[in-house]
Amino acid sequence: MHTKKLDDFTYIIDLMPGGAKDFISSYIIKGSEKTAIIEPGPACSVENLFSGLKEIGINPEGVDYLLVSHIHIDHGGGSGKLLRVLPKARLIVHPKGAKHVVDPKKLWLMARKALGKLAEIYGEPEPVPQERLIEAYDGMILKLGDDVQLKILETLGHASHHLSFHELSSNRMFSGDSAGIYINSLDVTIPTTPEPLYLDVALEAINKMIKAKPKTLCYTHFGCAGNAVKKLEAYASQLRLWERIVRECLTRGEGLETIQERIIKEDFYVGKAASFMDSHLIMGQRMFLQSIQGFIGYVKREMGKG
Repeated sequence: MHTKKLDDFTYIIDLMPGGAKDFISSYIIKGSEKTAIIEPGPACSVENLFSGLKEIGINPEGVDYLLVSHIHIDHGGGSGKLLRVLPKARLIVHPKGAKHVVDPKKLWLMARKALGKLAEIYGEPEPVPQERLIEAYDGMILKLGDDVQLKILETLGHASHHLSFHELSSNRMFSGDSAGIYINSLDVTIPTTPEPLYLDVALEAINKMIKAKPKTLCYTHFGCAGNAVKKLEAYASQLRLWERIVRECLTRGEGLETIQERIIKEDFYVGKAASFMDSHLIMGQRMFLQSIQGFIGYVKREMGKG
């Protein structure tokens, strides 16, 4: 069993890419009229998603929408492969990401460069037919029946084409990567801030979600957590802490190693999760350092403006 029922119309499926449990969540929202899948995940997990759908009792013909928070291959790389076997489903994506799912060659090249061997684990994305796309806009609402509806929020920062999804009746916010990575066994959040990072934009997205006053945050990485507003506020503070540490270190001419040491020491959540991340199949040093590099690039740009 790799599915869990959250309420009468919401399910979570652990996609287990490369066998890694509790790392990528796919969420199924089943209204009385339509069914949506939030975060189809990478190409390597399509079979796991299908077995989850079978567990829940959802036929391929019954899926109406795939929604991707952004087009990074761990979130939406399986979309093209899925659409071949979901006859009436359409993919909802940010307009800036649309052309890259129709022709994913550049997306795949960039993924291989950024992720190395991990990209091969996730698998190469297949093209999505143009006629199967719906370009999302901020405030767009999908009605699934019986008051089950998803409001789409543009939440840029982690990516320039990022969306989050607010299910209004349950007051759950499906945050993609805009609220970080949640390690539910430790109840800690870790920033995911690859280059190019625009911190002001990322903080604006967090504030936008706070204003929606969700009860629960549902992370792609991984699972759901209560006290959503407090978690969003804490994440914003965490990003500001990283920015301060990086700025202080760069001002003194200190490098990546010192920045990393200070973050582990001064960020309670990172310190608590350091051993867990080191031993994780996917979430290791590479991902942590890429997030730090995002801050280094941001701070250097800001310092250059002076």
